[in-house]
Amino acid sequence: MLSIYLGKMDEAIYYPPTYFDNRYEDEWITEPLAVDMIKDVDHSTVIGSHLIESPVLGPISVKELSGGVKTLILMAFDSSGKVFNASACGDNCAGWILKIGELKDLTINLRHIMDFGTERFEAKILNTGNTVHNMAEFIEIAGQYV
Repeated sequence: MLSIYLGKMDEAIYYPPTYFDNRYEDEWITEPLAVDMIKDVDHSTVIGSHLIESPVLGPISVKELSGGVKTLILMAFDSSGKVFNASACGDNCAGWILKIGELKDLTINLRHIMDFGTERFEAKILNTGNTVHNMAEFIEIAGQYV
C-alpha cells in the first residue's frame, strides 16, 4: 500500500537523484519494471545495465536518466527502508508511484500536491492516518500540509 507523508520530513532523502547515482545496482536497470518506467517517463530504451538510448540525447549512461525515473527506480528496488521525496518526480510519475504501491508497501514524502489523475486510488496519509481514495479526498488533506 502507498503511504504518503505530506510536507517537510527530516528523515526523507530530499534529492533522490544524487542518492541514486551513488547507490543504484546494475541489475535494477534491466528489471522489466525499470525498463517500462524508463520507456514511459524518459521515452528511452534500455540497451543494458550501463547504456540507455535516448531519442533526444542519443546513447547515455544510467546517471543521465531523469530525476523522476531515478526516484521511481529507488522506490521500486531500494531495500534500505529509506523514504524518498517524491516531489523530485513530475506528475508523469504519479501512475508509476501508485503501481509500485500496489506491488509493495511504499512510503513516500510529498512536498507538493501531486496529480494522481486516476478516478480511484488508495493511499494512507501518515499525517492524519486517513486513507484517501481519489484526488478530491487527497487535495482536502494535502492542502493543509503543503
